Amino acid sequence: MSASSFTILFLAAVLSSFAARLWLASRQMRHVALHRGQVPAAFAATVTTEAHRRAADYTLAQVRFGTLSTAFGTALLLGWTLLGGLDALNTLVRDFVQPRFGNMVYQLALLTAFGFIGAVIELPLNWFETFRIEQRFGFNRMSPALWVADLAKGTLVSLVIGLPLAALILWIMGSSGSHWWQAWWFWAWVAWVGFNLVLLVLYPTVIAPMFNKFEPLTDKTLSDRVRALMQRCGFAAKGLFVMDGSRRSAHANAYFTGLGAAKRVVFFDTLLSRLTPGEVEAVLAHELGHFKHRHVGKRMVGIFALSLAGLALLGWLAAQGGFFAGLGVAPNLAAPNDALALVLFALALPPVTFFVTPLMAQLSRRHEFQADAYACTQADGRDLARALLKLHEDNASTLTPDPVYVRFYYSHPPASERLAALPTPA
Repeated sequence: MSASSFTILFLAAVLSSFAARLWLASRQMRHVALHRGQVPAAFAATVTTEAHRRAADYTLAQVRFGTLSTAFGTALLLGWTLLGGLDALNTLVRDFVQPRFGNMVYQLALLTAFGFIGAVIELPLNWFETFRIEQRFGFNRMSPALWVADLAKGTLVSLVIGLPLAALILWIMGSSGSHWWQAWWFWAWVAWVGFNLVLLVLYPTVIAPMFNKFEPLTDKTLSDRVRALMQRCGFAAKGLFVMDGSRRSAHANAYFTGLGAAKRVVFFDTLLSRLTPGEVEAVLAHELGHFKHRHVGKRMVGIFALSLAGLALLGWLAAQGGFFAGLGVAPNLAAPNDALALVLFALALPPVTFFVTPLMAQLSRRHEFQADAYACTQADGRDLARALLKLHEDNASTLTPDPVYVRFYYSHPPASERLAALPTPA
């Protein structure tokens, strides 16, 4: 393909995805604002008008901020690509690093510089979301010092984990042969899958404790109830833990983490402080529903399959000079283009994959319905309904989202659909 063809396809994807995002956001804001003043009839007895309006205001603030972030991100994307930002960065890093330290250090330096600059550019948006929007609605509990500490630790973890993986991928890209069984993208995929599986084992005990405290669940009554539930469901976990989520946010959650024998059940302390033991059991039964239906495994297989297709596509694109020139970058003549291709692919892919979002969201909502149905066979469905209402209210989730916006974005069904689908108790 010619450079102009790549330019046209890229611009079409960027502009059409940007327009679609703006259209969806405008629909959501109009719909939520229109229904802000009245609680839906199905929730009139359980949700106050004040709580309903707060959820609407929080949703509107989030969508407005998302629209601003989308516009900023689109401008930044064009700046990196067609306006020459990445080309200038690559020239600067290559000319300074490659003659002195060699090709591998140059490529790692390019990836690091790109990631660092991108993170710095996004800092004001992250700060505003945390200390303006989340703070305004009473969700943020982070101090500026903790926010900076998390940022520093996250950067360190990214470097310690990301650089060795990047070096391995770049080495594979540079040393693979020309035969199909030597295709670098296949062996890079194998390395990436193996890395992710190892990370699933290490995350609960090595990475997560760097950011939060995890203490064993000390409530014996609740612990016995949870263990009995897991035994009924055939689920084994290494332990039950409470996480100090309240240190950073008022949002509540519970989740499983780890792989194989390293699996853990984690409750946010905010969840335990808000729900009754029966409601906690129902929420956990929902999570066990994902386990019973093998949702996590299916999603992992799907992600791995899509990543293989993506790397195969990158393998083809990296050999096309038009791919680089069409997106505003001059390929290297005296240095490898592998890191440059990785960065350019990472920039170009999101506008294209955006249009797959509704398919993934639909699959996720289907899984949520299945997990809810399973929970009602293992716990009291009325407890699950009460827990869902409390969590929707505590997280200020609007009860009146735009239906089209829901179909495109929502990974979880809206409260009205979710509660209506729960089996009616006998």
